[in-house]
Amino acid sequence: MTPKVTIGICVKNCEDYLTRTIDSVLEQTFPRKHMELIFVDDGSKDKTLEIIQGYIPKIKIAAKVFHTSWKGLGHARNIVVANASGKYVLWVDGDMFLSKDYVKTLVEFMEKYPKIGIAKGKQSLQSAADSLSTLETYSRAASRMVNYQSEEARSKTLGTGGSIYRIEAIKQVGGFAEDLRGYGEDWDLEIRVRDAGWSLFTVDAEFFDYEWLGLTWSNLWRKYFIRGYYSHYFLHKNSGLLKHYRMFPVAAFVAGFLSSSKLFRLTSRKLAFLLPIEQFFKTMAWYVGFIKSHLNSYEPDN
Repeated sequence: MTPKVTIGICVKNCEDYLTRTIDSVLEQTFPRKHMELIFVDDGSKDKTLEIIQGYIPKIKIAAKVFHTSWKGLGHARNIVVANASGKYVLWVDGDMFLSKDYVKTLVEFMEKYPKIGIAKGKQSLQSAADSLSTLETYSRAASRMVNYQSEEARSKTLGTGGSIYRIEAIKQVGGFAEDLRGYGEDWDLEIRVRDAGWSLFTVDAEFFDYEWLGLTWSNLWRKYFIRGYYSHYFLHKNSGLLKHYRMFPVAAFVAGFLSSSKLFRLTSRKLAFLLPIEQFFKTMAWYVGFIKSHLNSYEPDN
């Protein structure tokens, strides 16, 4: 029997790319009668909500739309879970898109392995819009080339975008933390799901993340500055999880160097050898944001 899956799309200010994201969901080979869409617009100031509402009358999938005023991703994701009628929820970010068999592949995997609480596909290694975007694609793919059954993986996060969660597992651990507003609500839940006895896994199904849009050095800096800023609060709650020396820019440069040869073997692109520079740059941004959070004098507009 085919289970029902909820597609949870939590967004804010995504008007430039949301159409492509929704289209990739509508193009899935998974039966539409076994899908539902739940959108949570968390205080967009652009046309994001208008785009969502424009789709609803045209799609042949059950859909619900909620609008909040920037209460954070933890709160938005809990709205999805509270209103989901699926056995699973698959999270799709407003700036990503999925390969056509993505939902089908992940649902079949979860049905086959009932002890898996969370599973995720793999970052596509196809070339993105420009060299920097491609490097970021490689970097994010490399960060998840780890055995999520191992103890080492406790310091790695799958992330929600492109991940399928067993609703039972989410509810068992009490849902997403709403005090982690800007970053880390997914990692925090992964830790609790793992501690409750569920496993995490990666599956051979491709997704494309924000890199496909194209990146500039300035928006890459801002993205990781914000992550660093909010990571302070996540690590305060989950003390000891991440060793600070691993986030030093020099350590990131070395990690990028070690990953570059692996990615070159996978892609045959010499561009992979520039990965240490990109890793150094964005980890510097992370660290500046992290330090700024200690000063507690800045609140980024997420």
